[in-house]
Amino acid sequence: MRYGFYLPTRGPLATRDGVLALAREGERLGLHSAMIADHIVFPVSSDSPYPYTLDGKHPSVGDALEAFSILGVVAGATEKLRLVTSVLILPYRNPVLTAKMVASLDVLSGGRVTLGIGVGWLKEEFEALKSPDFERRGAVTDEWIAIFKQLWSQSPATFRGRFYDYADIRCEPFPAQKPHPPIWVGGHSPAALRRTARHADGWHPVGAVAASPLPPDEIRKHLDTLKRLTEAEGRDFAQLHISYKAPIYDAAVPDRSGNRRSFAGAPEQIADDVRAFGKIGVHELIFDFRGQSMAESVERLQRFATEVKPLV
Repeated sequence: MRYGFYLPTRGPLATRDGVLALAREGERLGLHSAMIADHIVFPVSSDSPYPYTLDGKHPSVGDALEAFSILGVVAGATEKLRLVTSVLILPYRNPVLTAKMVASLDVLSGGRVTLGIGVGWLKEEFEALKSPDFERRGAVTDEWIAIFKQLWSQSPATFRGRFYDYADIRCEPFPAQKPHPPIWVGGHSPAALRRTARHADGWHPVGAVAASPLPPDEIRKHLDTLKRLTEAEGRDFAQLHISYKAPIYDAAVPDRSGNRRSFAGAPEQIADDVRAFGKIGVHELIFDFRGQSMAESVERLQRFATEVKPLV
């Protein structure tokens, strides 16, 4: 089992010192991946439902560091950490420019980029960025993936799609990783599973819906579906990397049925949860150790690495 952790992208910890302190400590403790979320602007008010809280509201008040800016700073300050977008909303950015940014970061980091991708949920953010139509974001995302794969492996390149086209361009250097940086698809909707089966190198579901974690049995059902879809595409399911975001919960707060939530409680209980998810086919668990202060965040990270990780 591999382990990753989220870096601060907003709030009082989202500073150069805060980002680097957590990234360097995670690398020192032997964790595998650092995750960076993606938002650019927030509306003052929104009617877009956020799927991962009980009230359907996103917790941000409007601030967010830009994802590639954080990745560049962390790449220069670390040597081994995988640098993962969790997840990059593909329709927000020009696809040719994004392909160039990912390839450049992969070259300069020594081949450490993983591109976690999503279609987005905040309609007002699409509108503010003049992104392609919100209702067509799934089809746009698929087309952007095709553009990335072409520009990361072919030069010169020509593309004519539904939403974008170019002719006889060179977009080098190619990424350091071959054939390209791994692409993980976020989410567990039917569309996300189909996109993973058709286009991706990994599946990266968020392990909480309405503030309750998806239990192993539910993840297993999704994995069974993903296996069928992947094989139907003529691809090898065993080659997919399964990376699951696993919230660390306060043991005093039960789930909706009154039971202990996964990844809550004593180190031995959390270790049991890690083993349970490993048995169903999860390769990497991504924890969110961010607290109210940097000292609290580092302490959570250290406690996991020294008290839980050795038990698994």
